[in-house]
Order: sequence, then C-alpha cells, then structure tokens
Amino acid sequence: MYRFSKVLLLICSLAVIGATVPTVYAAPKSLPAANSNTKSPANKPQDQTQAQGNTPQSQDQEQEEKKDVSTAELENLQQRLSDIKQQLSAATKDKEFSALNTQALDISHKADEYTNILTPVQTQIQAQLDVIGPAPAPGALDETPEVTKQRNALNADKALTEKKLEHAKTLKTNVSNLSKQIIELRRNALKTQLALNIGSILGPRFWAPIFSPQPDDGIKIASFSQQLSDNFAQAWQPDQLFGSLVLLVLAIAVWGYARKYLEKALVWLSIWGFPDGRLRRTFLAFATVIVTVVTIYGGANLLYLVFGRNNALPPLMDNFANGLLGLTIFSGLIAGLSRALLSIQRPSWRLIPMPDMIAVALKPYPTIIAILLMFFGTLEQINNVIGSSVPSTIFSNGIAALLIAIMVWQATRRTNRIRHEMIALGEPLEPRTSLGSLVHLVVSAVSIVIVLALLIGYIPLARFLTYELVWVGIVFSCLYLTTKLMGDLCESLFSVNHASGKWIKQVLSLDNRYLEQATILFSAIGNTILVMLAAIALFNGTYGATTPMTIVDKAIDILGSDSFGKINIVPANVMSALISAVVGLYILRTARRWLGTKFLPKTAMDTGMRMSLVTLFSNIGYVLLILITLSLLGIEWNKLAWIVSALSVGIGFGLQEIVKNFISGLILLTERPVKVGDLVSISGVEGDIRRINVRATEIQLSDKSTVIVPNSQLISQNVRNVTMGNAQGVATIPLTFPLNIDPEQVRGILLEAYVAHEAILDTPAPSVSFSQLTPDGITLSVTGYVSSPRVVSRTKSDLLFDILKRLRAANVKLSSPQSLVVQNLPPEIAAGYTDNSKKDDE
Repeated sequence: MYRFSKVLLLICSLAVIGATVPTVYAAPKSLPAANSNTKSPANKPQDQTQAQGNTPQSQDQEQEEKKDVSTAELENLQQRLSDIKQQLSAATKDKEFSALNTQALDISHKADEYTNILTPVQTQIQAQLDVIGPAPAPGALDETPEVTKQRNALNADKALTEKKLEHAKTLKTNVSNLSKQIIELRRNALKTQLALNIGSILGPRFWAPIFSPQPDDGIKIASFSQQLSDNFAQAWQPDQLFGSLVLLVLAIAVWGYARKYLEKALVWLSIWGFPDGRLRRTFLAFATVIVTVVTIYGGANLLYLVFGRNNALPPLMDNFANGLLGLTIFSGLIAGLSRALLSIQRPSWRLIPMPDMIAVALKPYPTIIAILLMFFGTLEQINNVIGSSVPSTIFSNGIAALLIAIMVWQATRRTNRIRHEMIALGEPLEPRTSLGSLVHLVVSAVSIVIVLALLIGYIPLARFLTYELVWVGIVFSCLYLTTKLMGDLCESLFSVNHASGKWIKQVLSLDNRYLEQATILFSAIGNTILVMLAAIALFNGTYGATTPMTIVDKAIDILGSDSFGKINIVPANVMSALISAVVGLYILRTARRWLGTKFLPKTAMDTGMRMSLVTLFSNIGYVLLILITLSLLGIEWNKLAWIVSALSVGIGFGLQEIVKNFISGLILLTERPVKVGDLVSISGVEGDIRRINVRATEIQLSDKSTVIVPNSQLISQNVRNVTMGNAQGVATIPLTFPLNIDPEQVRGILLEAYVAHEAILDTPAPSVSFSQLTPDGITLSVTGYVSSPRVVSRTKSDLLFDILKRLRAANVKLSSPQSLVVQNLPPEIAAGYTDNSKKDDE
C-alpha cells in the first residue's frame, strides 16, 4: 500500500486534471473549451465565436487572411511590453498583477501569431530564391537584369522577414520571462497579506469557485486541459509508443522496486561496511532518506521524459512539469524522513526513543500529508501557469490548510491516546523529554490556530502557518538526523577501537586524549555548520521552492557580502533580529558549556586557564551576537557616531568605573596575575577566586561566603597570591619547653612527628630551629613543607595532636607560665596591701 501511495505522488497531476480540476474550475455550459491550437472552425458555433471575440478560431481566420506582419506592429507590441514593465514596478495588489499578466499573455499570443505568419513567408521567399538560384559565378553567362533585380528584392525581403521573425521570438521570450516575474510577485503578494480577512470557509464566498466559477477560469482550465490531452496523445503516437512504454515501465520499476532493493543493499553495507556502533543506524537512516528522495524524483523524471523528451512540451506545460518535479523532491523528503526516523521494519535501529505502538500509529500520517501537499501543490502550479483568479487560488489554499491541519492534529491526538492506553495497561513508557513535550504542544497549538484562522476568514494566515509548520518540521528533522550522523561519524572516525582511529594515532603519534579532543572538536564544527544552514533555511527558505543548493548559495552570500555595513531597518527585520538573538544566546551558552565540560577538560590546561578561556570566549561571543543583531536590524555602522559620542560623555561621568572594571577584567583574563582557583589576599580578605566576570571577581572565603571585588582593585591594589607559581605551603609550629629538657631528644621527637605525617614533603626536609631562650623556657620551632597552602591549617592540626601524644609518651612536658604566690604574710604587711587595694578601687 505504501508503494502505491508513492506512485500517486507523480500521477496525481493527471488525477487533478481528470477529476478535481474540472469540478473546481468547471466553465458554464454556455462557454466552449478554448484551445489555442485549434484549427477547425467547425468545432464552435458562429454565435459563440462572435460573443467571445478574440477566440482561437477567429485568430486562425485572421491569420489565414493576413499574409505579412509590418514592423510597426512589432514595435507596437514592444511598446506595450515596456508599458507593462513600468506599471509592474508600481503594482501592489493582486488585481493589478492579474491584469498585467493578462496583458502580457495577450502580447505572447500576438507574438506567436506573428511568428506563425512570418514562418511561411520566410519559407516561401526561400523557395523562390531556390528557384532563381544563386548569382552566376565569374566567367559564366550573365543573367538578365530582371532576374538579378528579382533576386536582390527577394534577398532584401528575406533579411527583413528574418529580422521580424527574430523580433517576434525575442518578444515571446521577454514576455515569458515577464509573466514568470508577475506570477511570482502575485503569489508572494498573496502569501504576505497575512492579515487579510477574505471570509470564512463556511461562507458562500469561499465555495464560489465550485458553485459559481468565473468564466475566465473555465476557459483557462479548458485550454490547459486540452494542451495536456494533446501532449498525452502525442506521447503515444506510433512513432513514440515504444519509447514511452519503456520509460513508463522504468518509472514504475523505480518507484516500486528500486527503493526496496537499494535499501536491502544499504542494510548489508551498514552491517558489513561499518564498525560496531551507532554509526550503522545513523548511516542507514540518512541513506534511507537519500534513496527515497532519489527514487521518487528519478521515477518522476522518467515519467517527465515520457511526455517531454525531444523538447516536445510547450513552455507552459514544461513550466508545469518542472514545478511538479520540484514538488516530488519535497514529498519524497517527507516520506524518507518518516521512514528513517520511525524505522518500522527495524525498531532496534530507531534513532528517536519511541515505543513501537506509537511509531506504527504515526506511520500513515507523513505519507498522507506528503500526498496532500503534492496534490494541492499541483493545484497551485496550475493556478500559477494559467493565471487563475484569486478566489480559485484562495479556495485551494484553504482546503489544503484545513486537511493538513486536521491530519497533524489527529496525529498528536492519536499519540496521546496510545500513551494513555499503554499507561493503563502497565506497559513501560518513558516520559517525554522537555523538548519533546514542547514540540508536541507547539504542533497541536499551531494546528488548532490554523483551523480557527480558517473559520474566522484569515485564509492567507492559515496557509502560511500550514506550510511553515511543514517546512519547520522538515528542517528540524533533517537537522536532528544530520547532527546525529555527524557526531557518530566523528566518534567512529577517531575512536581508538576502530581501524581509522588506530591509523590516525599511529601516523600522527597522538595520545588517546588528543583523539577524544578531535572527536569533540570536529563534531562541534560540523554541528555548528549544520545549525547555521538550518537557521538560513528557516529564515530564508519556503516549502516547495528551497533546495539544498539555494541554502548553500544563501550562506555564501551572507558570509561574503557587505550586508553588515549597509542594512536599513525595516519592520520585517525586527522579528528576525529577535529570533537571531534568542538562537544566538542558546548557541553561545551551549558552546560555553561544551567548552567548559567537554573539550577543555580533555586538554592539559589547568582549571584557571580553562575558566579564563571560557570567560573570554563568552565575552567575544556576546559582542559578536550584539553586532549580528544590530546588523539584522539594519543599523549602519557609519550612522552610529552619535551613539559613540553619547557613550563618551557617559563614560566621562557615570560609566568610567564600569569601563575601568571591564578593561581590568580583560587584563586579568589575558595577563593572568590571578586566575580562577588561586588563593589570594586583598584588603584583609583572603579566599579562593571562583569566577572572573566582566565587571567584578568573586572570591569565596573559608566559611563559604562570597566577596565581590571590582576588577580594578585587583589591578591597582597590592594583592597577595598565595598559590601563584604552584607555591608550596609551610607548616611551622613553635613550642616552648622547660629549661631542664634535653633539646636533642625533643628535636628528634618533633622531626619524627613531621616525617611520619603523609602531607609533609620529603624535599625540602623538615627542620627544627632553636628560636629563643628565655627565663620561661626554651622555644623550638619545627618547620615542614606541604604541597599547597590550602592544606597548612589541617596539617598543623594533625601534627599538634601527634606531637602532644609523642611528648606525653616520652614524659616531656611543655613549659607553663610562672606565677608568684605569697603565703603567711605578716598582719601589718597584709593590711597595707588591703589599704592600697581600697585606694585603687576608689
């Protein structure tokens, strides 16, 4: 069933012509089916011919009566074409575009008529020249003057006729190009009028193209149908029957069998051609999309060759066929992405974590949406090539938006119902991620908004939301698939467990950590390019018109143009600037987190250096983001002189401290007198530097509180950096002993305690110095070095516990303060001390 639905993607144009279009564009019975190529006057009654005026029959009669075309008539057509171009530059409404397109088509018909008149004239003149023959060669018999005069006259007529014929063909080409421009402008004008309320889909005005079609639409679609029928019949003429059958069989074979066998070959290649890992499934998913698009588009091209080989199609039909070929690419892309991401046949290889029941339930919806887009895209192509009326275009757009919105809403609703059923049955079900829930909510909301817009009459808005929803879904699906492929490809390429990684490691003599860095770095570069292309596709692409090459060309134009210096602010750029700012902030924060947590930890840099690089990268990123946002707004840099002047005055008064701290922060990040992780002391504050921001530095104290120090103070004041240059800590403990101890014994005890502690370094070795000798005792100072000043306090505490324990075991006491106690004083002396005490109290 799925295979036959894909076949319908290409032959739906015939279904449209045979079933839907005649119903929608059916002409009144009083109007005949016009055909520009009709030659038999008997096909139309005389009264209808007179009523219609300039019909193909009357044109053929005039062509038979008219034997030549004057230069003035061609100049008149040229002047009419110039007038249309001037009017087109000032046209803004759809009616104006439609009228100009009608005039251009009239000029095209006239040019065809003149070409048909001049071609037999040219043939007749050439035949007369062939009868007269060339001028006699030198030395031959002379011809009569009448013959020479006649030959000269015929040559002059031939040159004039060829000039006229070339002029008519040039007019035809110019008119064709102008008509394409008018159609494009008309379609864009209709798409951009989003706030235009043209009536609800429930009103009679919307259904007017079916119940009361306009006569012009009936005539145009009848003429188009006749041309399509003629081309179809011409393809099955006896002299082309064999080639048409072969091409048709090949197209059906490509649609029905080529994809199936190519996918089997891809499965074999992914299993046997790639190492174990996630690259197998991502490659298969990506290749499935490519194969689906190529087979559908290839079959469509074969079907196109059935009717259009040997340049058999007229320009109108050729434009229509090329438009259908473009639509097959997008329909095939939708089908391929759904098959790759849902992976019904190989659930274990599914990239998206999704239960099988939900995947199976969602399987028909992408195919149905692709068929609907192909069907209504065909209607839109017909509207464009025949220049149909606006009500007919609005009708097809409204029905397309309604059906696609219903399909999208039904898919989200069915997904929720299946999840509830699985929960009720007690089956294991992973909860949705935040991103998945957001996507589900946005898709459901947009589908409801589309239906509401159709009900209240904003059909252009509904059409815009519908095609934008489809386009955003295609872009994000492609981005998800390609980023997965990029990550898995880099991981497999630089993995030491695979042959490629081992070869790179051996050839370049790299450590494993450098291969890990290469994996992260190249995957980040590739993902950045993919995100940039996706952003360009979202902002500059549309469904049915944007191809990968146009996205690449747009990226080259953005990177290579001078648009950053010459952009004017327009209201439409405000939304782009806001979206760019939001996306840029997200990308910048993601890149900063990637640098700090993934890439830089794989390097040999210390923590402080890594934090400094991350901060410097963030500052540069914010500056670039501001510049890009201003560029999207259209601000010209040479017009910012007044802003610079105002900033200069502000800096002179209130902003000088901010600027000074900002510049000091840049100096700290580049010169690095202090860095993140250093233990510093400034103005009586001692702690660890945790972060160096744009304006200030955060210092965390020992009690886990934080002090905010302006960056300028770290530059202008004296700062003690305890850990600069990998400084070692010194644990010195002074102890006072009685005078009667053995200094050598105590010295040995102290050194043993220091040597036994695991934090004390062997080099420099611990030492004991005789500090001072006082009546209170002997003071000995024991000193040892530790790896960092941060562990001095803890080490000294452990050493004191150990030293006291060892001293007590060796029966060595510490010196205690001496006090004088006088006992048994004589009464008179004691009374004197008592009197003096009272005086002191008074």
